[in-house]
Amino acid sequence: MDSPNVPDATGLDFARDPQDAIRLAADFWSHVDRRALIGTSAFAISAFATPVTRWLVRQADDEVARYDGRRVGRAAVAELWEAAREAQSWDSKYGGGNWKSNQVADCLTHRAAPLLRGQYTEPVGRALFSVTSELSRVAGWSALDIGHHDVAQRHFIQALRLARAGADVQLGSYVLTTMALHAGLRGYTGEAIDMAQGAYERGKRAAAPRVLAFTKLIEARAHGKAGDHRSAARALAASETLLDQARTQLDEPEWISYFTHARMSADAAEIYRDLHIPHIALQWHSQAAAMSAHSFTRSVGLRYAVVGTVHLQNRDLDQGLNLGKQAVAILANVESSRAHDYVRDFVTALAPWQRESRVNDFIKHARRELSMSA
Repeated sequence: MDSPNVPDATGLDFARDPQDAIRLAADFWSHVDRRALIGTSAFAISAFATPVTRWLVRQADDEVARYDGRRVGRAAVAELWEAAREAQSWDSKYGGGNWKSNQVADCLTHRAAPLLRGQYTEPVGRALFSVTSELSRVAGWSALDIGHHDVAQRHFIQALRLARAGADVQLGSYVLTTMALHAGLRGYTGEAIDMAQGAYERGKRAAAPRVLAFTKLIEARAHGKAGDHRSAARALAASETLLDQARTQLDEPEWISYFTHARMSADAAEIYRDLHIPHIALQWHSQAAAMSAHSFTRSVGLRYAVVGTVHLQNRDLDQGLNLGKQAVAILANVESSRAHDYVRDFVTALAPWQRESRVNDFIKHARRELSMSA
């Protein structure tokens, strides 16, 4: 799937004024919704610099109420939250290229943007900006998943700006942490660490423990990719401690409820895969609860690929290949270039056995099933 053709500067601005923020976000969403197509998709870490700085300096606008246009109430806000939850569910099940995820762009352009230009009180306005921030974040994650990294960046920037208008420090911290994850996945581990730490520091007086635990997990993932075992272990321990605190937390946002000890354990296995310490990776994997391949198709497939790679690092070809085959069978049902990256990592780990016929047969099978290039 090609990437929407978005003009160079569209969606990269982090406006100081909330009304300008509405205009700039709506302009970007309309470009994505029109879906004029090109063939490339770039990522520029420098594009995050100004938005991150402005959010860290000031996390809430003074006033966002509007007094002109169609009146907006709580029901419209609830409708948008339902749309965000549904899109996130479909993304997890079918990958970022599924048709339901693609409808988020339509929702942002034709539903959220007109509401933002409507008439609302201060409380309703804050809630409206928050839910639109989450919709833009979900759209960004779907774009990232299918390799449209430039579009994903712009969605995340707009999500961060809208979270500030919503005076939603928790969601802003979550968006910034998602941006950190994006940076880490693109190889910018130093910047990812800085962003995750910034999200934690700014959120620690306002965000729920589960939200803060997520910031520490993503920091740990970046340390893992950087090969820093000690820092990764320290951040992971902090994430686990915060999740322990979350057990008694009643007031936390619904959008972070998926992040549990079992989910953290699955990510920890990936961290130790990156660190090439397979015995610790397998210990963490043993703590990760089973997930439904029907509801969490992509996540289950990625987990098989990760643990299969860990077994290969542990010189266990039989178990590694078995998990690799399961990963391919599951991931063939999702539209996700990120899934292909995980399978490529698995194939790379097969290098010591490249002369074996069953290994070559698997590689050919994986490339055929996932339509992957060599």
